Amino acid sequence: QVQLVESGGGLVQAGGSLRLSCAVSGSVVSVNTMGWYRQAPGKQRELVATTTRGDTTNYADSVKGRFTISRDNAKNTVYLQMNSLKPEDTAVYYCNAYIQPTLWDPRYKAYWGQGTQVTVSS
Repeated sequence: QVQLVESGGGLVQAGGSLRLSCAVSGSVVSVNTMGWYRQAPGKQRELVATTTRGDTTNYADSVKGRFTISRDNAKNTVYLQMNSLKPEDTAVYYCNAYIQPTLWDPRYKAYWGQGTQVTVSS
């Protein structure tokens, strides 16, 4: 069974850094776009950053220059380096990936991680 396993959340002071990791668990054929989303209390889930298999990246304006997304295709793992964290970055961060799980079905399906809490204190 394919799962996304996240790690790296926690509590940090404003101005600090955290690094999130998300690994694909289980046997898969291919992993396409991977990314991070976040949801703060009372708000909708929003895109933070995405990266394609060819390393084309996309960032929300609110995190540009502070967050960096990267991936290791050999390990089917995506990372989010978060620097200069602000209290408004506090949210549950979710990993997302488009995965082709089996050879006999060429369609890519969206998978989500369980979420990891990031709390930035002022």
